Amino acid sequence: MTETGTLPGASSGSLLKRLIFWDFPRATWPYDVVVGLILIFIFATPRWWFHDQPKEASVVLMSSLHGTNRVFIATELLDKTPDDSRPAKAQALIRQRTGKSWHVVRVEPIRDEAEQEIKGFIAYTAP
Repeated sequence: MTETGTLPGASSGSLLKRLIFWDFPRATWPYDVVVGLILIFIFATPRWWFHDQPKEASVVLMSSLHGTNRVFIATELLDKTPDDSRPAKAQALIRQRTGKSWHVVRVEPIRDEAEQEIKGFIAYTAP
């Protein structure tokens, strides 16, 4: 390293090239600085910047017993559907999301403890 704080023989263009291609030997201060910058970027960048938010599964097989399946379906997929149309809609959702052609017999809402809010639906299928 020279007295000016740059690497020997490194112009600003060459330093930028070395940063982009990470052309520093291990256990040197420039290598450590680049690693530090990468870590800061990883941990300081907000999730929304990447538009990568976790999403819950909307159709999930819960259990299967004697040919009868119980399938959880997220609230937003069936809450606006009338009660008598829910089995047909649930059957279409299961076929679309899983590829299974199960016949849905009934759909029951899952409510919170106060019985006020629907948290999801359970679709029961026939063999």
